[in-house]
Amino acid sequence: MTTAFVLGGGGLLGAHEVGMLRALSEAGIRPDLVLGTSIGALNGAFVAADPDSAAARLTRMWQGEELRLVFSEKLWGRAVRLVRSGTHLHSLEPLRRLLDASLPGAGFADLKLPFQCVAAGIESASARWFGSGPVVPAVLASCAVPGLLPPVEIGGAHYFDGGLVDSIPVGRAVALGASTVYVLQVGRIESPLRVPTRPWEVGLVAFEIARRHRFHEEMSALPSDVRVHVLPTGGDRPAPGSAQFRYRDKSRVARSIERAYAASASYLSALAG
Repeated sequence: MTTAFVLGGGGLLGAHEVGMLRALSEAGIRPDLVLGTSIGALNGAFVAADPDSAAARLTRMWQGEELRLVFSEKLWGRAVRLVRSGTHLHSLEPLRRLLDASLPGAGFADLKLPFQCVAAGIESASARWFGSGPVVPAVLASCAVPGLLPPVEIGGAHYFDGGLVDSIPVGRAVALGASTVYVLQVGRIESPLRVPTRPWEVGLVAFEIARRHRFHEEMSALPSDVRVHVLPTGGDRPAPGSAQFRYRDKSRVARSIERAYAASASYLSALAG
């Protein structure tokens, strides 16, 4: 039996996945394979690097200053970067330094578990899966939210956030041989969408419809012998919007971690019983 952890995208809402990882660890559930998209690629890289201590390491990172400092540039600095670049608000360099300092080596081969992450190819307009070679550029590409971060160049091609093409890659896990899949999602598939009332909400809602449709299509097409467990977030499910990309609210991060932990621990206990 091959067990996969699939970590979906969702910006700040990725804190839910930290609580889920703690619940899984306490239940004695360890993956054989890890897949991640966007913020799930960031969290997933830490799981693959050290599955036994990933939950504790990520808790410190999310509740401390490390991740907040990645996106802590002042408003004036972001405005200047947007004017100069014409495309994005933040630099990727702080996140690159965090990953370089935290992961055990430069390549996927240095991780303890097989790990793959996905990014959206700009020139090819298709999904690109990374599972070998340098790991940090691949994770950065998977996290490169359009408008917030610049596209990442790898091998002469350019990539945006993997959530554009496969936000919760259950199908990929099954294609790689997983027979049991634990889906660590951020709550967006559980909360109903609202009709957009502002210009910037239109694109967000359209993207959300597309990502949820793909997830449900993949779930309905799974073989009957594959078991998929979608871990609950515990009810902290804000509607899609720009707030999911704000990394400064430490109380909200802590609340998301604890709610997801409690809900997932209860779910796994019932599953075992």
